[in-house]
Amino acid sequence: MLKEFICILCPNGCEIQADIDENNSIQSIKGANCQGGTSYVRQELTDPKRTISSSVLVKGGALPLASVRLSRPVPKDRIFDIMEQIKKVTLTAPVRTGDVVLFDVLGLGSDVIITKDVEEMSCISENTTKKHE
Repeated sequence: MLKEFICILCPNGCEIQADIDENNSIQSIKGANCQGGTSYVRQELTDPKRTISSSVLVKGGALPLASVRLSRPVPKDRIFDIMEQIKKVTLTAPVRTGDVVLFDVLGLGSDVIITKDVEEMSCISENTTKKHE
């Protein structure tokens, strides 16, 4: 059976065609411009993984949300479960890039981490006032 994949490992987005037998074993691959494409197809057939980006609420911040991402890929079928956990999070400003919001989310070996600083609202006002003096 011929299956088609678009590799997401790099910006090339190779369109890969893989001939798969009844045991999900790869018989042949065409269209992969590097070994990464072949590895991607193997992973997709046996244990598909993804990483996600989202945001969490921030109280008292110069911005209402802080962006977050996973520290490592997780099983694709657990993404919605992880998003449910992320939706429960509310932080208080300030938050810093690299802060861990959820350690080892759902026991999957991946942390949810902040990817953008969000300053406290009062700090922004004070800095703006000092610049105008």
